[in-house]
Amino acid sequence: TVRTIVAIVRHFKWKGAVGCGFPGVVRGGMVLTAANVSRKWIGVQADVLLTEASGCEFTLTNDADAAGLAEIRFGAGQGREGVVMMITLGTGIGTALFKDGKLVPNVELGRLELDGKVAEKWASEKVRRDNALSWKKWAKRFNTYLDRIHTYFWPDLIILGGGGSKNFEKFAPYLSTPCNVVPAKLHNDAGIVGAALIGANKT
Repeated sequence: TVRTIVAIVRHFKWKGAVGCGFPGVVRGGMVLTAANVSRKWIGVQADVLLTEASGCEFTLTNDADAAGLAEIRFGAGQGREGVVMMITLGTGIGTALFKDGKLVPNVELGRLELDGKVAEKWASEKVRRDNALSWKKWAKRFNTYLDRIHTYFWPDLIILGGGGSKNFEKFAPYLSTPCNVVPAKLHNDAGIVGAALIGANKT
Protein backbone atom coordinates (compact mmCIF):
# COMPACT_ATOMS: atom_id res chain seq x y z
CA THR A 1 0.00 0.00 0.00
CA VAL A 2 0.97 3.64 -0.33
CA ARG A 3 1.04 3.96 3.46
CA THR A 4 3.58 1.14 3.78
CA ILE A 5 5.82 2.55 1.06
CA VAL A 6 5.80 5.99 2.67
CA ALA A 7 6.57 4.42 6.07
CA ILE A 8 9.65 2.70 4.58
CA VAL A 9 10.90 5.95 3.06
CA ARG A 10 10.45 7.80 6.35
CA HIS A 11 12.03 4.98 8.38
CA PHE A 12 15.26 5.46 6.47
CA LYS A 13 14.87 9.27 6.52
CA TRP A 14 15.35 9.23 2.76
CA LYS A 15 15.03 12.52 0.89
CA GLY A 16 16.30 11.61 -2.58
CA ALA A 17 14.87 9.92 -5.66
CA VAL A 18 13.26 6.48 -5.33
CA GLY A 19 13.00 3.70 -7.90
CA CYS A 20 10.14 1.26 -7.45
CA GLY A 21 9.40 -2.04 -9.17
CA PHE A 22 5.72 -2.88 -9.66
CA PRO A 23 4.27 -6.31 -10.59
CA GLY A 24 2.51 -5.26 -13.75
CA VAL A 25 2.72 -3.12 -16.86
CA VAL A 26 3.86 0.42 -16.11
CA ARG A 27 3.92 3.09 -18.81
CA GLY A 28 4.91 6.67 -18.03
CA GLY A 29 4.40 6.00 -14.33
CA MET A 30 0.83 4.76 -14.81
CA VAL A 31 -0.13 1.22 -13.78
CA LEU A 32 -1.95 -0.58 -16.60
CA THR A 33 -2.19 -4.16 -15.28
CA ALA A 34 -2.14 -5.78 -11.84
CA ALA A 35 -2.22 -9.56 -12.07
CA ASN A 36 -1.10 -10.45 -8.53
CA VAL A 37 -2.03 -7.33 -6.56
CA SER A 38 -5.23 -5.31 -6.09
CA ARG A 39 -6.84 -4.28 -9.36
CA LYS A 40 -7.48 -0.88 -7.75
CA TRP A 41 -3.97 0.03 -8.93
CA ILE A 42 -5.02 -0.15 -12.58
CA GLY A 43 -5.23 3.32 -14.11
CA VAL A 44 -3.43 4.96 -11.19
CA GLN A 45 -0.67 7.47 -11.97
CA ALA A 46 1.39 5.77 -9.31
CA ASP A 47 4.58 7.80 -9.68
CA VAL A 48 2.68 11.03 -8.96
CA LEU A 49 0.70 9.43 -6.11
CA LEU A 50 3.83 8.13 -4.36
CA THR A 51 5.80 11.32 -5.01
CA GLU A 52 3.09 13.45 -3.43
CA ALA A 53 2.60 11.07 -0.49
CA SER A 54 6.31 10.70 0.33
CA GLY A 55 7.85 13.98 -0.73
CA CYS A 56 10.43 12.02 -2.74
CA GLU A 57 10.55 11.74 -6.52
CA PHE A 58 9.34 8.24 -7.46
CA THR A 59 10.04 6.42 -10.72
CA LEU A 60 8.10 3.21 -11.35
CA THR A 61 8.86 0.34 -13.67
CA ASN A 62 7.78 -3.26 -14.17
CA ASP A 63 9.45 -5.33 -11.44
CA ALA A 64 10.84 -7.98 -13.81
CA ASP A 65 12.26 -5.20 -15.99
CA ALA A 66 14.01 -3.82 -12.90
CA ALA A 67 15.48 -7.23 -12.06
CA GLY A 68 16.58 -7.72 -15.65
CA LEU A 69 18.30 -4.35 -15.79
CA ALA A 70 20.34 -5.25 -12.72
CA GLU A 71 21.39 -8.59 -14.19
CA ILE A 72 22.33 -6.97 -17.49
CA ARG A 73 24.37 -4.30 -15.71
CA PHE A 74 25.99 -6.34 -12.94
CA GLY A 75 24.96 -9.99 -13.20
CA ALA A 76 24.60 -12.97 -15.49
CA GLY A 77 23.75 -10.84 -18.52
CA GLN A 78 26.67 -8.44 -18.20
CA GLY A 79 28.37 -7.94 -21.55
CA ARG A 80 26.03 -10.34 -23.34
CA GLU A 81 24.84 -9.42 -26.81
CA GLY A 82 21.94 -10.96 -28.68
CA VAL A 83 18.57 -11.81 -27.15
CA VAL A 84 18.53 -12.24 -23.37
CA MET A 85 15.40 -13.13 -21.40
CA MET A 86 15.08 -12.60 -17.65
CA ILE A 87 12.43 -14.76 -15.96
CA THR A 88 11.50 -14.17 -12.33
CA LEU A 89 9.90 -16.99 -10.34
CA GLY A 90 7.75 -16.03 -7.38
CA THR A 91 4.05 -15.41 -6.82
CA GLY A 92 3.78 -15.23 -10.59
CA ILE A 93 6.20 -15.38 -13.51
CA GLY A 94 7.78 -12.11 -14.55
CA THR A 95 9.73 -11.60 -17.76
CA ALA A 96 12.09 -9.01 -19.19
CA LEU A 97 13.44 -9.03 -22.74
CA PHE A 98 16.74 -7.51 -23.90
CA LYS A 99 18.33 -7.16 -27.32
CA ASP A 100 22.03 -6.30 -27.22
CA GLY A 101 21.57 -4.99 -23.68
CA LYS A 102 18.58 -2.79 -24.55
CA LEU A 103 15.31 -3.39 -22.70
CA VAL A 104 12.00 -4.05 -24.47
CA PRO A 105 9.70 -2.91 -21.62
CA ASN A 106 6.63 -4.62 -20.20
CA VAL A 107 6.95 -8.01 -21.86
CA GLU A 108 4.39 -9.84 -19.70
CA LEU A 109 4.98 -13.45 -20.73
CA GLY A 110 3.83 -14.92 -17.43
CA ARG A 111 0.35 -14.50 -18.89
CA LEU A 112 0.99 -16.87 -21.79
CA GLU A 113 -1.59 -19.60 -22.22
CA LEU A 114 -0.36 -23.18 -21.97
CA ASP A 115 -2.93 -25.90 -22.70
CA GLY A 116 -5.76 -23.62 -21.62
CA LYS A 117 -4.02 -22.42 -18.45
CA VAL A 118 -2.31 -19.12 -17.66
CA ALA A 119 1.38 -20.03 -17.35
CA GLU A 120 2.00 -18.31 -14.01
CA LYS A 121 -1.06 -19.99 -12.50
CA TRP A 122 0.39 -23.37 -13.47
CA ALA A 123 4.17 -23.13 -13.28
CA SER A 124 5.18 -20.40 -10.81
CA GLU A 125 7.18 -20.90 -7.62
CA LYS A 126 4.01 -20.25 -5.61
CA VAL A 127 2.19 -23.01 -7.47
CA ARG A 128 5.03 -25.42 -6.70
CA ARG A 129 4.88 -24.61 -2.99
CA ASP A 130 1.09 -24.51 -2.70
CA ASN A 131 0.71 -27.89 -4.41
CA ALA A 132 3.76 -29.49 -2.78
CA LEU A 133 5.09 -30.47 -6.21
CA SER A 134 8.37 -32.34 -6.37
CA TRP A 135 11.21 -30.54 -8.13
CA LYS A 136 11.00 -33.02 -10.98
CA LYS A 137 7.25 -32.63 -11.46
CA TRP A 138 7.36 -28.85 -11.22
CA ALA A 139 10.38 -28.66 -13.54
CA LYS A 140 8.44 -30.56 -16.19
CA ARG A 141 5.79 -27.83 -16.09
CA PHE A 142 8.36 -25.06 -16.11
CA ASN A 143 10.24 -26.67 -18.96
CA THR A 144 7.04 -26.61 -21.02
CA TYR A 145 6.94 -22.87 -20.39
CA LEU A 146 10.61 -22.44 -21.32
CA ASP A 147 10.06 -24.38 -24.54
CA ARG A 148 7.29 -21.96 -25.49
CA ILE A 149 9.52 -18.97 -24.74
CA HIS A 150 12.26 -20.54 -26.86
CA THR A 151 9.84 -21.16 -29.75
CA TYR A 152 8.73 -17.52 -29.75
CA PHE A 153 12.02 -15.69 -29.13
CA TRP A 154 14.99 -18.05 -29.62
CA PRO A 155 16.94 -16.33 -26.83
CA ASP A 156 20.70 -16.68 -26.58
CA LEU A 157 20.44 -16.71 -22.79
CA ILE A 158 17.69 -17.15 -20.20
CA ILE A 159 18.39 -15.83 -16.69
CA LEU A 160 16.23 -17.17 -13.86
CA GLY A 161 15.65 -14.81 -10.93
CA GLY A 162 13.14 -14.20 -8.17
CA GLY A 163 12.70 -16.28 -5.04
CA GLY A 164 12.63 -19.54 -6.97
CA SER A 165 16.09 -19.00 -8.41
CA LYS A 166 17.84 -19.83 -5.13
CA ASN A 167 16.88 -23.47 -5.68
CA PHE A 168 18.24 -23.59 -9.23
CA GLU A 169 20.49 -26.59 -8.57
CA LYS A 170 17.49 -28.63 -7.40
CA PHE A 171 15.53 -28.34 -10.65
CA ALA A 172 18.17 -27.52 -13.28
CA PRO A 173 18.92 -31.22 -14.01
CA TYR A 174 15.31 -31.67 -15.17
CA LEU A 175 15.35 -28.78 -17.67
CA SER A 176 15.85 -29.72 -21.29
CA THR A 177 14.90 -26.61 -23.24
CA PRO A 178 17.49 -25.98 -26.03
CA CYS A 179 18.81 -22.74 -24.57
CA ASN A 180 21.50 -21.65 -22.12
CA VAL A 181 19.64 -21.26 -18.79
CA VAL A 182 21.48 -19.80 -15.78
CA PRO A 183 20.52 -18.48 -12.34
CA ALA A 184 20.61 -14.77 -11.61
CA LYS A 185 23.86 -13.72 -9.94
CA LEU A 186 22.03 -11.17 -7.82
CA HIS A 187 19.39 -13.75 -6.90
CA ASN A 188 16.25 -12.21 -5.35
CA ASP A 189 18.01 -8.86 -4.82
CA ALA A 190 18.09 -8.13 -8.55
CA GLY A 191 14.78 -6.27 -8.46
CA ILE A 192 15.98 -4.04 -5.62
CA VAL A 193 19.24 -3.24 -7.38
CA GLY A 194 17.42 -2.55 -10.63
CA ALA A 195 14.90 -0.26 -8.94
CA ALA A 196 17.78 1.69 -7.38
CA LEU A 197 19.35 2.08 -10.82
CA ILE A 198 16.09 3.40 -12.19
CA GLY A 199 15.61 5.79 -9.28
CA ALA A 200 19.12 7.11 -9.78
CA ASN A 201 18.48 7.34 -13.56
CA LYS A 202 21.46 5.08 -14.24
CA THR A 203 19.74 2.80 -16.80
